[in-house]
Amino acid sequence: MTIFEKMREAAQLNADKPDPALLPTPRQLRRSTIAAVIGAAFIGVGVYLPAEYGIDPTGVGNVLGLTEMGEIKQQLAREAAEDELLHGGGDQSSSLVDDIFGLFVGAAHAQEVWTDTVTFTLAPDAATEVKLVMAEGDVAEYAWVAEGGRINFDLHAHGDGQSVDYDRGRGATDGAGSIEAPFPGEHGWFWRNRDDSDVTVTLQLRGAYSEVVRSE
Repeated sequence: MTIFEKMREAAQLNADKPDPALLPTPRQLRRSTIAAVIGAAFIGVGVYLPAEYGIDPTGVGNVLGLTEMGEIKQQLAREAAEDELLHGGGDQSSSLVDDIFGLFVGAAHAQEVWTDTVTFTLAPDAATEVKLVMAEGDVAEYAWVAEGGRINFDLHAHGDGQSVDYDRGRGATDGAGSIEAPFPGEHGWFWRNRDDSDVTVTLQLRGAYSEVVRSE
């Protein structure tokens, strides 16, 4: 190696060596490390916990709207876990479970909504009456459907020396509504089958009444 090469190598080493005055002192490094740890802790407690888990010990997440977002995430996660537990993750089994669950819910709902169900079949030209024994001010709700043909009906009431007509229908196949009794007595339907075939009527009832009476 020539003298010029040695001088060039020494100059290169001196050029790559940092200036000691520009380097941070150990005290400055400790301060920077502590500041970084404090900042990370603040972000974790004030931002991450509220945004991800809905936990807001500092109150910052609530101010920034992050707590609500975290609560929504946790609710969605719980619902997903419950859905996975219920349905097992399979499309076919999920559909089957949904159908079975729907049947149970529908049956329970029907049982809860309708207190009484009256079903009868009328031959051509046959008639019957279905009455509710109600006190003044009582309210009853009803829904009915006719199968196999059409039917005529007269919804009325009598009692306490009074009478009232609520509704009438000719050639009807269904109906729904409510009865509010203006006086105590029997409130209900006279049905007659004017069709050429048997007609089956299913009448569902709920509300305030003491008895359901049917007479031919």
